[in-house]
Amino acid sequence: MYSFDSRIRYSECDINGFLTIEGLIDYFQDCSTFQTQEGPATMEAMEKLGIAWVINSWQVNVKRLPKLGESVTVGTVPYELKAFMGLRNFFMKTKDGEELAIANSVWSLINLEKGTPYRINDDIIKTYPLDEKLPMEYAPRKIAEPEDGRRFSVKEKKVGLHHLDTNHHVNNGQYIRIALAAIEEFSGKENFDSLRTLAKNRQDFMVRAEYRQQAHLGDVIHPEIVIGTGDDSLTGCVVLLNDDGGKPYSIVELKQL
Repeated sequence: MYSFDSRIRYSECDINGFLTIEGLIDYFQDCSTFQTQEGPATMEAMEKLGIAWVINSWQVNVKRLPKLGESVTVGTVPYELKAFMGLRNFFMKTKDGEELAIANSVWSLINLEKGTPYRINDDIIKTYPLDEKLPMEYAPRKIAEPEDGRRFSVKEKKVGLHHLDTNHHVNNGQYIRIALAAIEEFSGKENFDSLRTLAKNRQDFMVRAEYRQQAHLGDVIHPEIVIGTGDDSLTGCVVLLNDDGGKPYSIVELKQL
């Protein structure tokens, strides 16, 4: 287990003073990066080998989003390393031990030049000591679209420099940010009250993301919202973030728990 203490900053909050979902994902990503930089398989060392960790999927269960100024502990627990795959949990707690959020993630180690899997080496094993996986209700890694779902297209988003990470493709947290912005835009424009309520929820919800391909600078992402039938009982929706040909870069699900 690796953890660090922090405090929720104003720049991480929404208009009501709560940590944003994207901000929570950023905390988790920072935590795993801090552990990586403890080495020996630091980002600089992996760059020399031309390799990097690429995420396959996220599942984040949120009990409540913390408020501005709250002191929190953010942690990560790598629990499986096999061949070229790495699985790790994350958590955020208050200083008093209240669990705010818990997450699961699946990663692949990739040769960036060839685009092929790279076998985990001894330095990587030393960098990520394994521990027991955290107790949570684990959802499937693949996200299924709602049956008989209605589809709504939202204004496309062109990939800019601010969307990219050090691997020069869209950061996984940015896909979630784009999906949530699409939900906000659609629910406001269409006056879809139940969807707007879901998008603004700050407790007892789950975000999942599945990554299919990488988007790069200048690519255009076409969000498509898929909603199951039954407006009054809406408890979740799926956002497809498609390329120009209609194939998803990523699929994001927002669901009430």
